Amino acid sequence: MKSMKPMRVLVTGATGYVGGRLIPRLLEHGHEVRVLVRDAARIAGRSWSDQVDVWVGDLKKPETIEGLCDGFDAAYYLVHSMTHEKDFASSDRICVENFIAQAAVLKLCIYLGGLLPDDSASSHLESRAEVGRLLREQLPTTEFRAGPVIGSGSASFEMVRYLTERLPVMVTPRWVENAVQPVNIRAVLEYLVSALEKQPLGVVDIGGEVLTFKEMMLQYAQARGLSRTILPLPVLAPRLAALWVGLVTPITNSLAKPLVEGIVTPVLADTRKAREVFPEIQPFDYLHSVELALERIQKRAVETRWSSSLAGRSSFQLADREGLVREVRSTFVEVEPRFVFQSFASIGGKRGWLVWKWAWWIRGLMDQIVGGPGLRRGRRHPTEILAGEALDFWRVEKVELDRRLVLRAEMKVPGRAWLSFEAKPEEGGCRLIQTALFSPKGLLGFLYWYAMYPAHQFIFGGMCRAIAADAERLARGEEIRGLQ
Repeated sequence: MKSMKPMRVLVTGATGYVGGRLIPRLLEHGHEVRVLVRDAARIAGRSWSDQVDVWVGDLKKPETIEGLCDGFDAAYYLVHSMTHEKDFASSDRICVENFIAQAAVLKLCIYLGGLLPDDSASSHLESRAEVGRLLREQLPTTEFRAGPVIGSGSASFEMVRYLTERLPVMVTPRWVENAVQPVNIRAVLEYLVSALEKQPLGVVDIGGEVLTFKEMMLQYAQARGLSRTILPLPVLAPRLAALWVGLVTPITNSLAKPLVEGIVTPVLADTRKAREVFPEIQPFDYLHSVELALERIQKRAVETRWSSSLAGRSSFQLADREGLVREVRSTFVEVEPRFVFQSFASIGGKRGWLVWKWAWWIRGLMDQIVGGPGLRRGRRHPTEILAGEALDFWRVEKVELDRRLVLRAEMKVPGRAWLSFEAKPEEGGCRLIQTALFSPKGLLGFLYWYAMYPAHQFIFGGMCRAIAADAERLARGEEIRGLQ
């Protein structure tokens, strides 16, 4: 590994796909790293969480970030409101302006944006471009502009993966034959880390080989040994295409829209500057990038996923308050608490939700139809779980190893919902405590909850018993059902 002069570096967007992978690489180079997060619990359990300085603050609240950059040499700005904000452009502008007000002391700011077409860009790409312009105008900045980032768990890779895996014959819009320039995540991280040694470079386009989106899907099929037929037709507007992607893949409609918009217009990188300044970095070809991503998935070694990002979405702390509806179930299990934790910490994803799986599938489909995530997002790892991660249509709110798991619902419901599990030590074993909580929004919220209550008796009751049974299997050294 090439040695670098240690620096004091701030990373924003630490819970995102790129940020979560960048931080351990900065630490490997000996840099002192500070991360900006809105909730310190969101990085708990990461391999690097005890090696960084954690600053709890919100870029939308300038009073929480005063002094954020004091004493630091450089910062990575990896924040954007791609998925969750209705007025994402305004949100992006507020965040970057508040950041700039604190960043005047920095010698270097490094920003990752997207490639821009020659004529018109999507609203999301224009917003990201505006962020880059504001940074360059007021701070010493290197702005990398990248095409679709390909790696295990990236949104672009997941979109290609699921479309190709699930559809032997695809009728697609003609613009899938437009040229794009994907770049593998390893190269992106190399550029980001290496830029610390350079003077501010302004705009630097980065990308790999030039392909069409159709060729990307066919090469993925080649890597998987699949035969696929793609029929481009001059139909299917971008909005409809995004809805289709949202139905077929784990990618939510809100994220599919900007991804699709990025394909509609041919966008190519001018990589001459990148090759001149970073001659040692050679992006992999697309097929090799796909093979590496599939290998990481097979080894269950996916570091971060597109769904890990919490940008633009506020987290809610679980707390008792007036009007909170509570369902509590418990059972005693004659095993150590760690086995009970392992059992409930591995629910969801391929293992599923243990009982009435057909009902969970229907609920997920209904959620998809109304614009929610459904069950498509799965989980990053079959047994390992970290705070802040997506788990089907839940978000992991809190994890206490061998003790507790709290999930917050992100499906469309008239209120806010949580599901928690606790392995509480007792003499001779432990008590499994399962709690469902709902904060209803108006009369509709109450009607929704009580309409679901009869089903809860079977679903949650059965789940509690199934978790206990699987914990006993684990204690005997047997495999958990659904994870073989």
